[in-house]
Amino acid sequence: MTAFHTLMLDESGQGLVEYALILALVAVVAIVGLGAVRTKTDSTLSNVSNKMV
Repeated sequence: MTAFHTLMLDESGQGLVEYALILALVAVVAIVGLGAVRTKTDSTLSNVSNKMV
């Protein structure tokens, strides 16, 4: 039981997990943001293309 208790109290990987969670959150926000920018850019370029023809 002592080895299990020692393992449960070990916090050496805690910082790495927190950084991974933050990185995942930043990635999700970036993907959502780029999706919104893509939609507006497509519509703007389509309007420009239609006016040039």
